[in-house]
Parts: sequence; structure tokens; C-alpha cells
Amino acid sequence: MKDASPTTVYLKDYEPFGYLVEDVHLTFRLAPNATRVLSRIRFAPNPATKTRDFFLNGENVTLISAKIDGADVAPEITADGLRLEDAPDAPFTFEAEVEIDPAENTALEGLYMSNGMYCTQCEAEGFRKITYYPDRPDVMATFTVRIEGDLPVMLSNGNPAASGEGWAEWHDPWPKPSYLFALVAGELVAHEDHFTTASGRAVDLNLWVRPGDEHKCAFGMEALKKSMRWDEEVYGREYDLDVFNIVAVDDFNMGAMENKGLNIFNSAAVLASPETSTDANFERIEAIIAHEYFHNWTGNRITCRDWFQLCLKEGLTVFRDSQFTADMRSAPVKRISDVIDLRARQFPEDQGPLAHPVRPESFQEINNFYTATVYEKGAEVIGMLKRLVGDEAYAKALDLYFKRHDGQACTIEDWLRVFEDTTGRDMSQFKRWYSQAGTPRLSVADSYENGTYTLTFRQHTPPTPGQDQKAPQVLPIAVGLLGQNGEEIVPTTLLEMSEAEQSFDFPNMAQRPVPSILRGFSAPVVLEQGWDAERTAFLLAHDTDPFNRWDAGRQLARESLVAQITEGAAPDASYLDGIATLVSDEALDPAFRALMLSGPTQSEIAQILHERRHTPDPDEIFTAAEALGDAKAARLEHLLPAIKDATEIRAPYSPDAEQAGKRALWSAALSLETRLDGGAAAKAAFESADNMTIQLAALTCLVRAGADEDALAAFEAQWKDDRLVMDKWFAMQIAATAPENALPRARHLTEHPAFDLKNPNRFRAVMGAFAMNHAGFHRADGEGYDFLAGWLITLDVKNPQTAARMCAPFQSWTRYDADRRASMKAALERIAATPDLSRDMSEMVSRLLAA
Repeated sequence: MKDASPTTVYLKDYEPFGYLVEDVHLTFRLAPNATRVLSRIRFAPNPATKTRDFFLNGENVTLISAKIDGADVAPEITADGLRLEDAPDAPFTFEAEVEIDPAENTALEGLYMSNGMYCTQCEAEGFRKITYYPDRPDVMATFTVRIEGDLPVMLSNGNPAASGEGWAEWHDPWPKPSYLFALVAGELVAHEDHFTTASGRAVDLNLWVRPGDEHKCAFGMEALKKSMRWDEEVYGREYDLDVFNIVAVDDFNMGAMENKGLNIFNSAAVLASPETSTDANFERIEAIIAHEYFHNWTGNRITCRDWFQLCLKEGLTVFRDSQFTADMRSAPVKRISDVIDLRARQFPEDQGPLAHPVRPESFQEINNFYTATVYEKGAEVIGMLKRLVGDEAYAKALDLYFKRHDGQACTIEDWLRVFEDTTGRDMSQFKRWYSQAGTPRLSVADSYENGTYTLTFRQHTPPTPGQDQKAPQVLPIAVGLLGQNGEEIVPTTLLEMSEAEQSFDFPNMAQRPVPSILRGFSAPVVLEQGWDAERTAFLLAHDTDPFNRWDAGRQLARESLVAQITEGAAPDASYLDGIATLVSDEALDPAFRALMLSGPTQSEIAQILHERRHTPDPDEIFTAAEALGDAKAARLEHLLPAIKDATEIRAPYSPDAEQAGKRALWSAALSLETRLDGGAAAKAAFESADNMTIQLAALTCLVRAGADEDALAAFEAQWKDDRLVMDKWFAMQIAATAPENALPRARHLTEHPAFDLKNPNRFRAVMGAFAMNHAGFHRADGEGYDFLAGWLITLDVKNPQTAARMCAPFQSWTRYDADRRASMKAALERIAATPDLSRDMSEMVSRLLAA
């Protein structure tokens, strides 16, 4: 049965379901192509609504039988569900038996198979592909699940209830929506541990993996225990079941899923060892494990009333996992890393045809709104709220939120109301952050007269699809003032802006200060300061705020690249000198110094050029970036040996922040050194590496230097049997290669025996890496666009969710020259004209073409 025809769902049309669900009993009789699912569901009329339409969602399921209170019924079956016209207006029990085909479920939604393992993914609307049910987040019920099959491990949500030969039963005592349902069955082994909660309750912990992966579990288990303890200490949240299970699955559309008591993880997001994982992998795994665990309260115990409130759980939980990582590692480096990601992923979303509010007003396919806006910008909104009310008030508001709404399906209004009730503040203007799309642009001018220094800010948000007029938003602007000698004369002060234009005075200034504005990136805005290069270089040298010091360097690099492209200028000497001074300062965190050596992305420069009415040429941008990189290497040549010597680690490998920071700086120095020696040092590092961080960094350098043929073959021979390492091999050689080689290499890799269209990790490794090669993807002949479009059409038949999300590289199509625009539009129109296109892809492509 094909997907139902696309229909638009609107936030304003929300109505509660006509029935409450008191409890759910499910029996699964597992078979690869013919799993039987028996459901017994107790319904009761919902007093909150008079609507009594008994419609249960269901897709790609075959009804065998249906009963109400034991009597057979003949419901109407449609493409998207089941309807009974004469359902009782009193409590009743509905029973159904359906058949589904997990082995053929390549969409990886509902119940599917991954290399012989049964697995589920039900968020957002996957449960309807398992059985008929009111598949919406505001319908919450307790679940009892019986699994029957011949597999040794059979898991579901909650606590184990009973088991025997060929069966296992699970009971989840906490009411949950169907999107949190989970089932896993297969040949698995457990890495076991235990945790004692703050109240003294013992919890069994298990990380379930395929045989052979046991040695990759220890780090993930320690990350889980750190997360549990941190959530108790910082948020007062204690775990509430007797067991916590995590399962590693190879075929998974996302990073992980927070199903109650049974988290399901993409293998890449939980399995780690020094030999096969980089420092970035370890940090990502630690953060994702924390994120999914924190959902136990911010998402599970308190969930969303409807999918328009997705940011209620995701924005808050991303903010919490960022806090956790900042506490576990370096807070300044984490903040800078988050902003790099926000600017690279969310700002382009806000500036293009896919722009939408943090809480959208409508959608056709909810899977298309698992976006950087909902997640990352949603987290930034939480961070602003915390800055505005202060740490103490934030803690009180969260305590009230957990107490007031435990066990409920809530809205953004519920969330903001707890802040109004604890602080007395009116949150109506702040709420615009949830309803207005787009990135605000904040300009600033300053003056100094009679000892008073004045900062005047103006804010405006450009039009976005469906929203032309934008009202002023509340902006927390963290400001510090520096003296002419670099001394901080006014420490960080939070200014609260609420008007379109607003001035702030700093009296009794003996001299004109140098402002440090938007410290810590206190609001997700584009800051237009207009300072000259001399003042920006001063901030790079003296700012006491780590984020603004980094951002000053980034700004100098951006302006250098723009001048190189538009004026034929040489790389900016003040930037190079400032970087040289900073990276040689051994008192600074090596991880911070490594970030200072990185430059703006080529896509970022393309957007700046577009905003300045200069049509970006990807080849020119690549050439300028290479010239700046070469100049940086030449300027730092005398420093590189000392940097590498000071950061070389001779102790056994550890993924801790201290060692990871040193390896990051060492690798950055190696990258610059490769520009000078053609790859000689990188070749030696590759051959002697005893951990994946250094081995992959060295291989990346060799690819960029064009000296990679033997190293790539050696790496493949060494790691051909490790699927996660091979994902790195596929991705790195496309992302790092010269633009003219990106498409030929991507085409060649799609013919490699290990390329698997059905595995999202492997598909993203090739297509995602190709799209990241800016000049390679944006080839002047348009073949890069046609290549990606063809593969998205092919994937859409099997996995619409992953295919639709991979459309994002096309979102900037209107900013390039006429030929490239025509080629990208033609590629999108080719996708749109494909027969039987999924509703996921149809919605995404139509939004892109509407630009």
C-alpha cells in the first residue's frame, strides 16, 4: 500500500482524540515476512472533547480480524487507517490482529529488520506501520508487551515481567505515547553494569551489541552513568525503572531514539574504541548518550501535545546535553563548536526556502521538521531564556515544570507559563522566538561624548516564506568593555533589548572603550558591527571572552577571503599575525588554539558574497581559501615544530578532554605542515599512528595533498571488516579531495562492493560528503546536482525519510549564477516529476522550488 496522498496539517486545527486509552496489550509473533501483531486496547470516551470519530492510524498493515468487546466488527480500511462508524460511547476493548513484513521494510520506520535483528523506530509516526492505533503524542497509555520468537534476546520498554522458552513479556508502568514504543529481538550480547540512584535504588544497565562488538562498549556505558549522575545533581531528575537498556543497530535513520527504558542507537553513535574511533566520535557518543538519557524526563515523562511542539522536548534536551558536555569538557570550546554548527546548518536554513519557525504552523510530513531550527535553534532559545531570568530562576522554573506537568503531553505555552509563574515576567514577546522564522540581524553603532559611552542597536529579521513582517524580539546582549591597553574595564553585562532600536549608556568612562559585543554568543543573531580590521584585530589579541576572541579571528578570515575574491587582495597580514601570536600562547587551551586555526566554510563565504550583491563563484572561493591556507602555513612555519612537539602525546590513549585538545592542535599543525612539505610528515604520521584520531587526520592530509593512493588502499585493507571505520573511509576521501576529483570519486565509490544504498550511514557517508565538497558539488557543468538528484530518486523508493533529509544541499540554489541556478532547478524538477514520489520528498522539493 502506497503512502496516503499529502495533506497539510495545521497547528490551529488541533483537537484532542475522542477517546482515552487506558492500557495497551500487544503480542508479537515474529516472522521475517509475516509477523503477526495482536493488540488489545482499552478505550474510554474522552470528556475533554465531544468528537467521537473512532479512527485509528495504520499504514502498510494487513488486517486479519477486529473485535469490540469480543464481537467481530468490520471497520472501513483506508490508505492511512481504520474507521468504525458506530464505536461505543462508553468504555470498551478493541482487539485487532494484523500482519506486517519487517524484512521488506526498507524505510526503517515501524518494525523492520537489520541484518537479522528485529528493530523498531516509531518517532514520529512509525507505530502506525506496526498496528492500528491512535498514533499521536497526546494519547498516553501503559503498555504490556509479549514477544514470541526463536531469538535469544527479546526486549521492549519498561521492566521485564516474565519469560520462558520462546517468549518474553515486558511491562512499562509509565504512560507513554506510541512514538516511544520499542522492540528489539536478535542475536545480541550485553555489556552489563549497575547504577545506584540518589535515593538508593539499584538499576541494571545493559548495552546490547552484536557478537564481536563487545570491546566497543565500555566508553558508552561510562557515558551513560555520567549522564545519570549529572541529571540528578544538576536537574534533580532520577531514573524511574529497574533497568535501562541500550541497543546498537547498524541500520538506523537517526543518531538514536529515546524509547522509554530501551534506547535504540545507530551503531555509530554508541560503539567506540581508540583504534576505530576519533576523539570527535568519542565526544559525539558521550553527548548523544546523554541526550537520549535526558529525554527520560524532557520528552518521555513530559512529552509533546502534538508534533508542532517538537521543540518542547528537542530544544530543551539539546540545551541540556550541551550543558553536560560543557561540564565534562571545555565550556568555551563547546560553546564555539555549537555556534560553528549553528551557523553552518541552521543559519542557511533560516536564510532559504526551508525556513520555518522553531514551532512550525503547518506540515505535510513531520519527518521533514527534524531540523536544525527545531533542535539547535530551539536549544539557543532555551539558553536565552536562562540568561534572561538567571540561573536561580531557571532552576525554580524547571522544578515547577517537572512537578506541574509530569505525565502530561504539553505545549510551548505550558513551558513559558512556568517561567511567568516563577519570575513574574511577561513572556508574550519572548514567545516570538517560537513563532517567527528567520535569523535576526543586529547592527550596532557607538559614540563617546562627555565621558559617556553609548551603544545603539537596531534589529530586523528579513522576510521568510509565509512571513514578510517580523516584530522585534527580546535579545539578551552580553557586552564587556575593554580599555585601550586591553584591560577589561566593564565586565560582562547583560543588556536586554526589546525594541527595534535601543540605546544603552555607560557613564563615567575615562576613555573611549573598545566594546566586546554578544559575548558567549548570547543570542542567535547575525551581528553587523562594521568595525574596521584594526579594532577586530585588537579583540583577537585582547578580548577576555573566549567566544568573541575566536569570532574576531573568524571575522578577519572572512573579510580576508571576501577581499581576495572581490578585490584580488593578498591574504590579510593582520589576521595571520594575530593567529600566529595566539596559537603560540601555551597558556591557552590547545583545543581552543586548534579552533582558532580553522577557517570559515566555503559555503559561509558564498552566503556573505550573496548578501553583498556579489554572485559567489565556488571555484573562486576554493582558490581563495587555498591561498589563505597556504599563507597561514607560511606565516606559522617556524612555530609548527614547537606546536607539534608540545602536543605530542606519549601516554596511552585516552579520549578525555585534555588529550583530545592536544591531538586537535597537533592535527591542525600537521594539516598546515602538509601544505609546506607535500605530505611527507603526514605519511610518517599515518604509518606510525596507534589511534584512529591521528591515523584519520594524517590520511585526510594526504588526500588534500593528492598523495593518497597508497594510503587509501592501506587503510581499506586494514579496516575493510569494520563497518563504522569504512564509513569514515568513504566520507573523508570525498570531502577532502580537490573539487575536480569529488564527483569522479563519488561515482567510483557508489560502485564499490561495500556501498550499500539501504544503509543510511553508508549513503550519508558518500552523498553527504559529496555535498560538503562545496566547489565539487557546485560544478559549473551541473553534473554534481544531477548526480545527487539521481541517487535521491533511487533512495526515495526505499527510504523516503533519509532521502528527503538529503535534499538540504539544494536549499541555497538561488544564490549562485544563472547557469548553476538553472541546473539546480532542473535537478529539483527532475525529482518532483518522479512517479510515486513519497510525501517526504514531495514536500521538501516543493518548498525548495518555491524559493
